[in-house]
Amino acid sequence: MSHPFSTLTPDLVLDAVESLGYLSDARVLALNSYENRVYQVGIEGETPLIAKFYRPDRWSDAAIREEHAFSAELAEHEVPVVAPLSRNGETLFAHGGFRFALFPRRGGRAPEPGNLDQLYRLGQLLGRMHAIGASRPFAHRETLAEDNFGHAALGALLDGGFVPKSLLPAYESVARDLLARLDELFSRVRYQAIRLHGDCHPGNLLCRDDSFHMVDLDDCRMGPAVQDLWMMLAGERHERLGQLAELVDGYQEFHDFAARELPLIEGLRALRLMHHSAWIARRWDDPAFPLAFPWFAGERYWGDQILALREQLAALDEEPLRLF
Repeated sequence: MSHPFSTLTPDLVLDAVESLGYLSDARVLALNSYENRVYQVGIEGETPLIAKFYRPDRWSDAAIREEHAFSAELAEHEVPVVAPLSRNGETLFAHGGFRFALFPRRGGRAPEPGNLDQLYRLGQLLGRMHAIGASRPFAHRETLAEDNFGHAALGALLDGGFVPKSLLPAYESVARDLLARLDELFSRVRYQAIRLHGDCHPGNLLCRDDSFHMVDLDDCRMGPAVQDLWMMLAGERHERLGQLAELVDGYQEFHDFAARELPLIEGLRALRLMHHSAWIARRWDDPAFPLAFPWFAGERYWGDQILALREQLAALDEEPLRLF
């Protein structure tokens, strides 16, 4: 059975963009994206636009519009985010059986790992975003939790038979041990779930002319604030402590950071590991995924995952990061 994206041809992309009144110059460049399909489309006499075609059946229309509304709310408060373009008050459009949105093109480079000055400014940016995110909840988007990112992820992997039989007992054992620890951790550590970016890795934070802006809120959801901070940290423990201090110093200029959430960092890292494997498994019917992740079907990948999950179990026994 062909995947729904197989009908998304360059001509359809151009037709979709032109259906909104733009005149393309017929140039279409596919950008690096797996969950959705994203293209740079040339516009006659103007800067190219970015057209994002949403994966069918992933988010409801209401959830996508809520993502767009969150972007617009951030932009209205002058938080630098790439928000979708609006036509007659609408940001979500349909053409040829696909839902899509248009965005202005923004360039930039990812933050430099460990750059303390950049981390301070990134903290300011995230603090501004969370001050707005904490003002009210999402109504149509899920909450990051151990159930959907952990237990459901393991279920998808086991039910789909993706773990090689030779490694299945070891993987299932360590995954269940880890999930038991995560259940205890998330029930013990108190946190307020707020609206988050949700996938705030350095590639989604771009720097240009010494200022940063956020891109790709496709995974925005409810969750603990520290979820948007921990992926900015890298290196040995002493390095991460210094980076955390700079990040939080900038953050607290605009929003109070709850230090009680710091023990969640290694738990959130564990959930991301499991969820990533399940994400690939759930998308394996998309021809782009076996091409992009050929190692997913091999024993080496799953052996590495067993090791990574064991390391996360050990990390949960270590003293959490703390503020100076």
